[in-house]
Amino acid sequence: MLNFLPAIDRYIFRLVIVPMLGVFALAASLLTLDKMLRLLDFVAVEGGPIGVVFKMLATLVPEYASLAIPLGLLLGILLAFRKLATTSELDVFRAVGLSYGRLLRVPYIITMVFMAINVALVFFVQPVSRFTYERLEYELRSGALGASIKVGEFTTLADRMALRIEESEDDGRRLIGIFARVANDKGQVLSISAREGSFLATTDDPDTIILRLTEGTIVQDTGNQTPRVLTFTRHDLPIDLPAIEEFRARGEDEREYILPELLRVGWADNQTETKRDASQASFNFRLVEVVMMALMPLLAVALGIPPKRSTSALGVFLSIIMVVAYHKINQYGEDVAALGLADPILALWGPFVIFAALILWMYWRVAFVPGGQAIGALENWFAKISKKIGKLFKRKRRHHVLADDDLAAEG
Repeated sequence: MLNFLPAIDRYIFRLVIVPMLGVFALAASLLTLDKMLRLLDFVAVEGGPIGVVFKMLATLVPEYASLAIPLGLLLGILLAFRKLATTSELDVFRAVGLSYGRLLRVPYIITMVFMAINVALVFFVQPVSRFTYERLEYELRSGALGASIKVGEFTTLADRMALRIEESEDDGRRLIGIFARVANDKGQVLSISAREGSFLATTDDPDTIILRLTEGTIVQDTGNQTPRVLTFTRHDLPIDLPAIEEFRARGEDEREYILPELLRVGWADNQTETKRDASQASFNFRLVEVVMMALMPLLAVALGIPPKRSTSALGVFLSIIMVVAYHKINQYGEDVAALGLADPILALWGPFVIFAALILWMYWRVAFVPGGQAIGALENWFAKISKKIGKLFKRKRRHHVLADDDLAAEG
């Protein structure tokens, strides 16, 4: 498939793509699993069907993918150049006249592809999926997804009926130990207890279900007469389902706007200043996050090449810290700009210019300064700290060995 590329480019492509996809899958999986545990608890509390958990997780995939793609791209390229450096292959490439710019040809092709994917995610897919998630959460809270009656607890239905069930069998098809208290507009109250029961759907009215009770007692309290007590073998109790308000339209939150809507609202004269500020902040936040991906290959090279005769992995950890910290700074800038406290250009593109200047300087040090290291001082400090920690553990180990020898001699 890649035979049209030179052998060197195919080799670099394999070095980049494998760790990149691995990091992407790992990051997305960790984010998804963490959210899945919270959703399982939420759905269990609301009494909704378990299938809605996976629907809600599916709507979160675009958001998690937009976070995992830049991180996977950075670490994929970084680990590829780290391997080239630690195996001295990078020295061979440089010796035959291949510059860093030439070696970054394939990584930049990969970067452009994933930038296009991320543009589609953050400007079109993610807003719609975010709205879908909010709608599913609303429907779950309101009971539109078929929330179940909790066993052992009183459940209020239609504001006039309280229902309690002792046990539930056959996935809710058989209810045991039922107590219901029903009131009407005339002040009459029915207290119903039954040994068993089940819910039945009605064909003529979808807003009403039938609770079929077997072997029970009805106590009718009219308020001014002696309560009447009736026993029954089977009794059908109609239950009016509560009306569920239709969920709001998409666009209440500026994060739910797709690109054309952001541009239309953010620069429209007929919109409020608050709405314009929030839309412009969201647009600039999404755009700056995508543009920053173009600098990821340069940052990967600057941090992925350790000093000579060193296998330090400090650059790997530092790259993750830098990317996450920059993302948090952008989120803060978006919040400040959305409140109208700062111009979106200054709040979001200001940190980008500073971060980009730092990356370009780090890349220049590695690529054009003989023996240059972007984080040479940090590498030396990290090496010294590692040696001191290693000596400390060796001293403790030697102390334990001597102590064991003394105990053995005394024994």
